[in-house]
Order: sequence, then structure tokens, then C-alpha cells
Amino acid sequence: MPQVDWYYDFISPFTYLASHRLVEVADRATLRYCPVLFAGLLGHWEHKGPAEIGPKRVFSYRHVQWLADRNGIAFRMPGAHPFNPLPYLRLSIALENEPAAVQGIFDFLWQRGLDPGAAETFARLCESLGVSDGVERVADPAVKARLKQNTQQAIADGVFGVPTFAVNGALFWGFDAVDFLLDYLDDPALLQSEAMQRASTLPVGVSRIS
Repeated sequence: MPQVDWYYDFISPFTYLASHRLVEVADRATLRYCPVLFAGLLGHWEHKGPAEIGPKRVFSYRHVQWLADRNGIAFRMPGAHPFNPLPYLRLSIALENEPAAVQGIFDFLWQRGLDPGAAETFARLCESLGVSDGVERVADPAVKARLKQNTQQAIADGVFGVPTFAVNGALFWGFDAVDFLLDYLDDPALLQSEAMQRASTLPVGVSRIS
């Protein structure tokens, strides 16, 4: 089976939704979990996140709620958003990105409506995962270094947002791209059609002046 690298950040509600479809991906490929800092990707590509643009923020929150309801996925916006995802990303790494633990973190943050920035929230999450030394684990320099390495590797792979699935040099970005990915895994020739090749090599007609 091919290997699919899944780049994720707990700050993203769309990534949370995608986490509930990972079983479909795992049926077709070997799935490698790769936590990254979304803010690092945005900084590299000089792009704003959806929550940083007022009207887009409102639309995005409404859209993700609608998507969750439509797909039957339990969902409740956290007490504040955006939030600092670093403790949660580092906890994921400290737990070796074990799938059940990663899903546990996503579900805890995106189903309970708690404030992820509160120390109590992190403590309650660690308790739910059976982790007694979470604060110490996320402070480990080796854990911090792995997160930086993951983010740098994502940038090198061309990843510009989360969630992103990377396989055979191809990127599939967003919750709404999961079906695109599944179709590709079922038929890798999908990206070799004339139309797909044209889409991949289309010339730039005009560039916005900075």
C-alpha cells in the first residue's frame, strides 16, 4: 500500500472533521501522522488564516458547523478560537502520534466547548488520556524540535494548509478533498488525465501587484 502523510494541527476545525474519515484512508494506504504548526505554514507562504479575516472567520465557523451537522460528526466550537495549539501538538508528539491519542485530543477540543488556552483544559485532557506528566512531556526539547522538523518538512513538501494529505508527491488539502484523495488512491492514474495535466501546468495570466 502507498504511504499517505497526514499533516494536521489541532487548531483547525476542518482538520478535526477530516480526522473522522481517516479510517477510510487507512483502508487504502499506510497512514503516517505528521503534526505541524499551521501558523508556521502561514508565515512561510505569507498568507492569513481564515480566522484572521473578519468576514471569512464568521463564514468559516458557520460552514464548519454546517459540515459537521451534515456529516453527522459531533461538534462544538471551543470556548475561544483561534487558540495556541502548541501544547496539544507537542503532546501528540510525546505520545508518538498514536492514532487513538490523536483522535482523543481532537475530540476533546472540538466536542466539549472548553477554552483550549486554559491550563485546566490541558490538565483535563491529559487526565482523559491517562497522562500524568503532560506538562513535563510537552516541555521536552526533543519534542519541540520534532514539531519544528515536521513543519519544515511540510513546507519542503509544498504543504500550505491543514489538513493536507501527501502521497506520491501529490497534495490533497482540506476536509472536502478527502473524497478526491480516496478516488486517487483507488485510481492513481486520476492525475494523469489530459485535463489534470493541463490544470497542473496552466500559465499565470496576471500577478497581483504587492
